[in-house]
Amino acid sequence: MTSSLTTGIYPDLYKFPPFFSRQPNESSWAAQCSVWHAFILEYSRAHKQWQLDVTDALETDLFWNKRLNRRLKLKDAVEVLDYMALEGSIEWVDSAKSSAIVYWRKPEDWANIIYNWIETTGQKNSVLTLYEISNGELTISQEFHGVHPIILRKTLAALVKRGAAQVFGSDDEMGVKFF
Repeated sequence: MTSSLTTGIYPDLYKFPPFFSRQPNESSWAAQCSVWHAFILEYSRAHKQWQLDVTDALETDLFWNKRLNRRLKLKDAVEVLDYMALEGSIEWVDSAKSSAIVYWRKPEDWANIIYNWIETTGQKNSVLTLYEISNGELTISQEFHGVHPIILRKTLAALVKRGAAQVFGSDDEMGVKFF
């Protein structure tokens, strides 16, 4: 196995060839989807993967165990992701279901993490651009560094709803003030 397979993010079933085939029994398939769900979230978190291109992902160890020479079929991967969409863990970017935003943390959880960072770094009552939050030098060591803009906007909406932030501007020139 490659060294990336030793990180502990791979479920035991990853070594089992039937894991990569849709099980015909619906209760078995539901259990299989649940394991895939947890694995995809953990894999995405470990790789800081915010968006998943389904076709590209089929070529990675997310859906392809090269040691077993087994991979999940495209239609089965989409069905697993549909399951995750129902659970609120992904959001399809397009109607073709070719790409999805992965919520390995919910926006409300990111809101807590970002707000804690704001308090810890003494930036209350400061104005920051979305770029500074997602890609700024001060956030390089933070788990949210590189966060996808869709996730960041939903995170900030949660903070606004709590009364902890105010967002202003539009599109590329958005800023946020934290209270």
